[in-house]
Amino acid sequence: MLASAPSKLADNFFLARQPILNRGQRLVAYELLFRDAGADGAHVTDDAEATATVIAHAAELGMGQVVGDQMAFVNVDAVGLMSDFIRFLPNDKVILEILETVRATPEVLNRVRELKQAGFKFALDDVIGQSDDVQKLTPLCDVIKVDIKDMQPGTLPALARVLKNPGQKLLAEKVETVEEFQECMELGFEYFQGYYFARPVILSGKKISPSQMSVLHLLELLDRDASSAEIERSVKHDALITLNLLRLVNTPAVGARQRINSVGHALMVLGRRQLRRWLQILLYVKNGGTQEFTSPLLQLATTRGKTMELMVEQRRPGQRVSADIGFTVGVMSLMDTLFSIHMREVLESVNVLDEVRAALLHRSGDYGAMLSLIEHIERGRDGKVLAQMLHQLDLKPAELYAIQLAAIEWVTEYTRGI
Repeated sequence: MLASAPSKLADNFFLARQPILNRGQRLVAYELLFRDAGADGAHVTDDAEATATVIAHAAELGMGQVVGDQMAFVNVDAVGLMSDFIRFLPNDKVILEILETVRATPEVLNRVRELKQAGFKFALDDVIGQSDDVQKLTPLCDVIKVDIKDMQPGTLPALARVLKNPGQKLLAEKVETVEEFQECMELGFEYFQGYYFARPVILSGKKISPSQMSVLHLLELLDRDASSAEIERSVKHDALITLNLLRLVNTPAVGARQRINSVGHALMVLGRRQLRRWLQILLYVKNGGTQEFTSPLLQLATTRGKTMELMVEQRRPGQRVSADIGFTVGVMSLMDTLFSIHMREVLESVNVLDEVRAALLHRSGDYGAMLSLIEHIERGRDGKVLAQMLHQLDLKPAELYAIQLAAIEWVTEYTRGI
């Protein structure tokens, strides 16, 4: 049974959830990477055991909780492919990603065909050329993932032409700059994985938009504990904020028992803590669209904010103000990308505490250390470094894992409410 996955492994796992975007820059899937964060830096040597643990984690999480309405890409090696427990994964939510270490033996090819018959979809991972294994596995896969970083310079256009096929989608992975994204767009790639969308593209002379300035002004009022009447007047000056506020308080996420039609009543029901949080998130929502939770920047910023809040609650129980500051640091950490201006300019537009400024500009102080840890997790990097960072923050891998899952669940529900 899946539950037999060894607890010592389970206690050391953390989850990296890497976004996959379509050509319209909307979220369509996440790749779920499970990493071993054992404090001793030890590597799992038993492939069968490690693969069983990864699939057990993926199955037990409930994919709807971890990826929302999107699909999940889950890595499988040859051991995982041939195992019976792979069928515990929901075939309507999961794309099985065949790792580059898998050889296209007759047994493997037959197994992939069998699982396709059972309704599973497949992606081929880390393609950098036309090897014998790639040629045999490609016809059985729905998505071909091309590792644009590991290729010889100048060879991407030719490989993209060879791989392009009406029955399959090309996915560019490790896309780190907007220029790389644009090149892959021109070559006909359908999907993109990498953090190019979170990297700030600074536009000289760019100003924060009037609607965003309205939100920042409201945050200023909350920071200086302005009167309810002053906050209400400020909300009413912006029709879009008013509309979004009324829509928010009338959603199940807020839990109002009766329909709320006035700004004053809405502000009373929401409360100042919730209002601050909602305003911070609202900055990432464009034009009040109903599908805005598929914005990758919104998902990343809110996940960072909630993860930091829960980390502070774990490390400093009962310190609610500190937890709220953690949320603010996480959400604000992508505002240079959002506004296309330097972070220093962002911080000139809104008054923040010195420790928030230090975390956002230099990743220094306690909040900076937590933000650095989260950025490290997002990229699914080396578990040994992660173990050191966790040790410095006095967090256990199992605590981090529980925090991650709680944050992801909260973000999925909350952003839908918006």
